[in-house]
Amino acid sequence: MAWIRRRPKPGDAVAADAEPGSLKAVVRQTRIEVAERSAVIVDLHDAELARLELLNEALDPLFKDVPPDIDLFDRGISRGDTPRLWIDAIAHVVMGRDKRRYRFVQDTRTGRKVLAESDDIAGIVKAVTHYVALRLIERDKALAADPVFVGDASASRGGWRTVRIFLLGLIVGSCALFAVLWVAASRVAH
Repeated sequence: MAWIRRRPKPGDAVAADAEPGSLKAVVRQTRIEVAERSAVIVDLHDAELARLELLNEALDPLFKDVPPDIDLFDRGISRGDTPRLWIDAIAHVVMGRDKRRYRFVQDTRTGRKVLAESDDIAGIVKAVTHYVALRLIERDKALAADPVFVGDASASRGGWRTVRIFLLGLIVGSCALFAVLWVAASRVAH
């Protein structure tokens, strides 16, 4: 079967692009378009990072008030494909789809939960402040419920109970070892 080549008409743009000499021009033009699109994406990514850095600076006074011996929070910006401002291991701020709206989210067992959304930094600072206060209160409650951290008398009694159980186990184990050795020695003697 023979292929028939259609002659392009002078006003036919598709046919002009299909000519062997113009393929270089089309590839060049396509590369330029791809580069322009990627430059826009890079610009959006840089704008996201800049907005998150501004929020991070606005949170500095809040985190200066957190006592230095409390290590619940690990604030920092991750610069991956989706930049995030991490507050702690489970909560972070990410930019919305429009790259202007801040979204404060928390990872839970049931999925991601949006804690706050706002176009302005002050709204997110307020939400993060509330979150930090809540985490500090939860920490205090957890420490109050654990007697090891409180240091009351029941914790010290629990320590002596452990020592007594250990000593009892040591005595029973020694007796069992002597019994096994005595039985083995009596078999060898006969």
